[in-house]
Amino acid sequence: MIEQQVLEACKKGIASWQKAFNNQDAKGCAAQYNDNAVMQARPFGTFEGRQMIEAFWQGIIDQGFKDVEYTDVKWSKFDNKSFILTSKWTMNKAFGVVHQELWRIEADGKARLIKDEFEVMGER
Repeated sequence: MIEQQVLEACKKGIASWQKAFNNQDAKGCAAQYNDNAVMQARPFGTFEGRQMIEAFWQGIIDQGFKDVEYTDVKWSKFDNKSFILTSKWTMNKAFGVVHQELWRIEADGKARLIKDEFEVMGER
């Protein structure tokens, strides 16, 4: 795959995650992660694997968090199949930063999160 195609697939992945979250769909959020992904959600902890990650997002959704938006989004090439996203984010009840989302093209041609590291900086 050429670099631009990889980047577009990664952008499609984050758009799918954002749409799922804003539709209150934890399973849809988790589907954007690799089966063995590792998510570090500060200050909550580290969650490994799609099932634990889905449970985390379900808990956040159940607490009424929604309407996530990304700003200052930067994409950096990691390797021939991967890009790293960094950004700021806001939700209806919180804001923070994405320290690193590693998106990688998988065998089915879709980009999924391999590693997700983000932090809640405060409440709104």
